[in-house]
Amino acid sequence: MSSKSWYMEQSRAVGSAFIHFRNSFQEKSVLDKKTSELIQLACACLLRCPHCTEDHLKGALDAGASKQEVAETLLLTAYEGAGTQLAWRKEIFEKYLGEK
Repeated sequence: MSSKSWYMEQSRAVGSAFIHFRNSFQEKSVLDKKTSELIQLACACLLRCPHCTEDHLKGALDAGASKQEVAETLLLTAYEGAGTQLAWRKEIFEKYLGEK
């Protein structure tokens, strides 16, 4: 993220804090780069950010992730997203769709 981002122009102090927050993971994380990129890829896909998805897919591959590891990360993300959707409002779903 560059300092020319729209949010930096509108809120320099909070924008700078956001950039510092992001950078702290690159500098001080206990996770290795590959694991970090795979987690970020999963989040980017789940949140449907095309730019972040591509960046973290490339980042994971560059950090040594295999195509199989990327594929399983994406499948786990899809599984978790589907399971979360089904459980999201379980009480309401069961109230209207449960017992006959």
